[in-house]
Amino acid sequence: MRNVLLARVDDRLIHGEVVTSFIPYYHADHVMIVDDGVAHDKFNRRVLEMVAPKGVKLEIYTLEEGIEALKRDPDPDEKMILLTKTPITFEKIIDAGIDLKAVNIGGMGSRGNRKPFVRNCQADEEEVASMKRMYARGIDVYYRLVAEQGRIELKEQLGA
Repeated sequence: MRNVLLARVDDRLIHGEVVTSFIPYYHADHVMIVDDGVAHDKFNRRVLEMVAPKGVKLEIYTLEEGIEALKRDPDPDEKMILLTKTPITFEKIIDAGIDLKAVNIGGMGSRGNRKPFVRNCQADEEEVASMKRMYARGIDVYYRLVAEQGRIELKEQLGA
């Protein structure tokens, strides 16, 4: 499996918090995005390629492609951040046999049926259920907006 240093849920994928906080904090040289919609949207892909920092490799995959890419043998020097827009995608990645130990819940904005979840984070019932299932399986599901900020444990929000 690839060397994933951070698995993060963030609606905006690559943006200020990721570029100025998480990439430097983890000394990441690689960002992988797994999202079916983004993978099929040429314009969105180009925008993400433009905002990715120089020297940081960017890969954008559908869920199926991302799972296969994550199964590849790692480059021993690779330092990857894995981004998705929803915890549901991470649950599917884990269900496919990818061994993620932790999932960072970051920026999840208001859309659809999402309701306030923790701080400035919104989640719908299906996303909360997905986080609960991952947590019950021993995955460390926590909230952290930026790397310099302390973690917020989600035990109470997940009913654990």
